[in-house]
Amino acid sequence: MLRFLFVFLVACAGLPASVARAADTLPLVEIYMPSPCLACIDWGTYLAERGFRVVYKETADMAALKRRLKVPAAVESVHTAVVGGYFVEGHAYAEDIHELLRDKPKARGIAVPGLPRGAPGRELSNPTCETACTMLDNTSGEREVRRELFNTLLVKPDGSTSIWARH
Repeated sequence: MLRFLFVFLVACAGLPASVARAADTLPLVEIYMPSPCLACIDWGTYLAERGFRVVYKETADMAALKRRLKVPAAVESVHTAVVGGYFVEGHAYAEDIHELLRDKPKARGIAVPGLPRGAPGRELSNPTCETACTMLDNTSGEREVRRELFNTLLVKPDGSTSIWARH
């Protein structure tokens, strides 16, 4: 029994190191957002829980940032992230970002336009909140997951888009 406990403790001790190594291999995600934006913070937390290193940067002029990164107006959301030389606009899934970094397509980045309910960081968001704030449902006071179908778009060098993933 003591030997089993020792083996279990040694295995558990190696687990945080393997998670840390995975995070070290992923590039830093810089999230640019207006202040305050709780859903933007929720999205960053979602990414951090999946091994990404995340830094938040409050930005007063999001429009200027989006112009500088050449985010097409048709795919804009509230926050814009930069990772591995690409932009990630909006509430994209970590798996979509992993795929982008793995496949390295010729593109500006990926985008989840608008504020789809049910996207990472928007699972419990009030659809009437203009800044995408995470809130309780304002009719019942209960937490309710609201979901809608959405696409993650690949933004090509010329600004055109194609579907990267369906959710």
